[in-house]
Amino acid sequence: MRARPRKNLDKRMEACKAYLPENPEALKGKWREKFGKADAPLHVEIGCGKGKFINELALQNPDTLYIAIEKIPSVLLLALEKAVAAKPDNLLFLSYDAALLGEVFDTDEIDRIYLNFSDPWPPKKQWKRRLTHQRQLDVYKQFLKKDGEIIQKTDNVPLFEFSVCELSKNGFVIEELSTDLHKTDIPNIMTEYETRFSEAGIKINRLVARLK
Repeated sequence: MRARPRKNLDKRMEACKAYLPENPEALKGKWREKFGKADAPLHVEIGCGKGKFINELALQNPDTLYIAIEKIPSVLLLALEKAVAAKPDNLLFLSYDAALLGEVFDTDEIDRIYLNFSDPWPPKKQWKRRLTHQRQLDVYKQFLKKDGEIIQKTDNVPLFEFSVCELSKNGFVIEELSTDLHKTDIPNIMTEYETRFSEAGIKINRLVARLK
């Protein structure tokens, strides 16, 4: 789906600059130092969309540090503006390509990755673009700690089944798996998409995979 253009995008982005580091490559290996919390867990959401999930998560967990990634500026803006309004001090955002995240995160720097309702890229010839394809998992291994986690949520069953297979073949152990998340008692913050899907009666799939 094409993102809608936003009025005064550059001006509005400038108003959010406190949450958007200008030179993320220079912070490789130094993100905890940037936050001023040397021993805190550091979690990343890849594809944060409009930011409902990551902003609520950061507010609920002030002792954990969060970095949210969103490649599309007009979508990222909405997530940034939520942060400006809510004022979490443990959250930053990046406009970055997921395939290049090894340029901004160092070895063993990240404790957990969230993948929420990622693009399923349904045509088989585009599967390499999926965020759980082997090629992308190899990127995560550059910076995810041993025993670090990937938590995925999706409404797309073929993508979910693909993810379980790819993760299992590429050094991860599936520790939790649900094909109807909202029928469980697992604590859960819903994304914008998830709220819409839930209201439509669509089941949500969730997994937790740990790097061996």
